[in-house]
Amino acid sequence: MVFREERWPDGTPSWVDLMVPDQAKAIAFYSALFGWDVQRGGEETGFYGMAELRGRPVAGIGQTPPGQDIPPVWTTYLAVSDVDRTVTAITEAGGQVVMPVMEVMKEGRMAVVADPAGAVFGLWEAGHHLGTQVTAAPGTPAWNECMSRDFAAAKPFYEEVFGYGFQDISSDQFTYTVLLIDGRPVGGLGGLPDSVPAEVPSHWLAYFWVPDADAAAAKVTELGGTVQGKAFDSPYGRQVRVTDDQGVPFLVIAPNEQSGEPEGWEG
Repeated sequence: MVFREERWPDGTPSWVDLMVPDQAKAIAFYSALFGWDVQRGGEETGFYGMAELRGRPVAGIGQTPPGQDIPPVWTTYLAVSDVDRTVTAITEAGGQVVMPVMEVMKEGRMAVVADPAGAVFGLWEAGHHLGTQVTAAPGTPAWNECMSRDFAAAKPFYEEVFGYGFQDISSDQFTYTVLLIDGRPVGGLGGLPDSVPAEVPSHWLAYFWVPDADAAAAKVTELGGTVQGKAFDSPYGRQVRVTDDQGVPFLVIAPNEQSGEPEGWEG
């Protein structure tokens, strides 16, 4: 388990949060699955729930505001040092603003945007709230990736806006590149395969660490969620795609012999 006490570098996925119609139901599901202690804020925060491990924030769970047609989804937030400048760069590079820049009390400043292929993600300019402060342990974010309907348009967009480098790991079966900052992997960008139904849009996905992917998948089912396909081993860990009991997709991943344990791992 690694604790973080400073801002995340620009372009790094620094936070994930979930907006759902039934916040209480989500809190119960994820607390049981990941061992989170979720602290709900007051009315001034919209009763936003801060999921914690060892007393430190790892993710957020919010209630969809009344009258707002927001799909239930895990949103990935990329760290930025100047959210206004980044929003301008996004629009100039062909992206769109979904939710304009807003102040979140003294916690920070944020916006929600979309890339040219329609994948929605957040921007977070840290104030008091740095983002995720616990890594390398079960229940913490493990990876974030954008799966795109237009890989050819998405790749130059993310390079122009965030200055990513790329490590291509594509094969005959899939298109995928690792996003790099100063040569360090921070996320992924892939092309949605033709086998994925057309109604599935470009989207960002969140992965969470677990000690045992198969046991976690069984727990998801026990809690009312669903498992989509079988767990499988990769060079990065054993993983399986699941949905929670409100239909929100995410992935769980566990260290395996191929991947080894991440630095600082506490399983």
